[in-house]
Amino acid sequence: MGRSDKNMATIIALDDVRDSAVIIGKILRKKGHTVFTFTEEEDAITHAELHNIDLAILDINLKKMSGLDVLSVLKQINPTIKTILLTGYPDAETANEAMKRGANEYCTKPIDREVLEQKVEDVLSCPCHPARKTNTE
Repeated sequence: MGRSDKNMATIIALDDVRDSAVIIGKILRKKGHTVFTFTEEEDAITHAELHNIDLAILDINLKKMSGLDVLSVLKQINPTIKTILLTGYPDAETANEAMKRGANEYCTKPIDREVLEQKVEDVLSCPCHPARKTNTE
């Protein structure tokens, strides 16, 4: 059945491979989400500074920064942002670091459409928020 608007999210997808970001965007837009796709780290970060983002889907291997570094910057901008990290080269150390930095999910690429949709739904419906809260004006 249809989902209510409150379950729809504003999402950024950052991947240095344009086709990967575009595919993620198409899949999630079909589910009713608003998705902005980026291939440049600075563009995604600037967008997050200027807009309220519910979820960031980040590739680990990017051009100038790692997805882990982008995750850290996004958490400074918005401590409650939810994140899913994607990698084509999974390893336990990177997964542990992603979780330490506040990632909600860590997935292996290529990610199946159904798996992506389910992970996004799970992360968005999770009431979990980072323990620390900041007051910045």
